[in-house]
Amino acid sequence: MKSMSDGSEIPFQTLVDALLDQESIFDPRYLYHLSDLDGADLTLFKETWSQVALARRQTLLEDLYELGLADNLLSFENIGRHTVSDPDPLVRTYAVQLLWEFENRYLVPVFLKLLITDPIPEVRAAAASGLGLFVYHGEIDRLPRRDLDEIVAALLKTAEKDQAEIVQCRALESLGFSDSPEVPRLIESAFKTGTHEKMASALIAMGRSMDPRWEKTILQMLNSKIPVLRTEAARAAGEIEIEESIPLLVELTEDSNQGVRSAAIWSLSEIGGDQARHTLEQLFRETDDDEEADFIESALDNITFTDGLQPFSLFEVPEEDPEDELLEILISQESSESGENDDQSIEDNSQDGDPFADDNFLSEDEDFLA
Repeated sequence: MKSMSDGSEIPFQTLVDALLDQESIFDPRYLYHLSDLDGADLTLFKETWSQVALARRQTLLEDLYELGLADNLLSFENIGRHTVSDPDPLVRTYAVQLLWEFENRYLVPVFLKLLITDPIPEVRAAAASGLGLFVYHGEIDRLPRRDLDEIVAALLKTAEKDQAEIVQCRALESLGFSDSPEVPRLIESAFKTGTHEKMASALIAMGRSMDPRWEKTILQMLNSKIPVLRTEAARAAGEIEIEESIPLLVELTEDSNQGVRSAAIWSLSEIGGDQARHTLEQLFRETDDDEEADFIESALDNITFTDGLQPFSLFEVPEEDPEDELLEILISQESSESGENDDQSIEDNSQDGDPFADDNFLSEDEDFLA
C-alpha cells in the first residue's frame, strides 16, 4: 500500500524527513505509507533507521503493530524483518509482534534465535508466542517435521528452564498446539502452581490442545473468582466445544468483566446450538453499544457456520414432512447428473490448490537468514 489513507501520494523522502524531525509530531497518516514497503523506499528506510531517535523508533513500531491489528489489509512485514535486530529491546519486541501473523518459514530460525539467545525476557516471550503458529502448522503437516521437532524441543526446554515466568508461560501456550507427550505434564504442572499467570497459560494450552481430558478442569474454572481465569476458561470451553459449558457461558455473558463477556460470547458461537443462538440473538437485541453489537453480530455469523457443520443438519427432514418424496426425487436426480461427470470431477479436484501449503509459507529467505 503506497498511498495515504486519504488516497494522496507523498514522496518517501518526506516521510523519512518527518521521522528524523524530533521537534515535530510524526503525522500518523504517514504510517499507512509504510505498508508493503519495498524497493528503493525500503532501502532508504533501512539506511535511515539507525538515525531515528530511540523514543520515535519505539513509538513507531508500537503504532504499526496496533494499526496492523486494526486493519488486516496492511502489511508491515518488511519493517518487522529489518527492526527485529534493533539494539533496543522494546523495538525488538514490537518487531516480533509485527511478524506474528506471517507464516513464512524463514521466521522459524529468527524466532528460535531470539528465544534462545536474547537477554530480555519480553523479547524471548514474544518469540515464544510467534512460534506457536508454526507448531500448529507443523501438526497439520504444513511444515517439515524437522522444523517442528526443533521448535517443540526449544519450547519444551524454555517452558521448564527459562528463568522468567512470562517466557515459560508463552512457551507453554505455544506448546498447546503440540501433540508431544510431554505437554500434558507441563500443562498440569503449570496449573498446579496456583499462580494466576501460569494457570491462565495452562488454560490457554488446554484449549489449544482440544483434548477432552481437560474438560472437567475448564468447567470448574468457569466459576473462578479471578477474571483472567474465567476468561481463559471460557475461551478453552469454546475451542474444545464443551456442550456442558453452555449454561455457564450464558451466565458469563452478563459478567462484570468485559474480557470474560467477550470470551463467553465467542465460545457460544463456537459450540453452537439453540440455547447459544438464542442467547446471542437476545444480547444483540438488547445492546446499545455499537462496538459490542458488531462483535455479537460476528459471533452470530460464526454460529451460523458452526451449526451448519453439524452432521446431517442440512438433510434432516421430519418423517411426517409431506415433502419427503419430492426430496428423494431431487436427490436421485442430482446423483444421476453428477455421476455423468465423475471422472471429470475427480480430475478437477486433484488439481485444486491447497490454501495452506503455498510457496510463500514454505519459502526460504537466504539473504535475511544470512
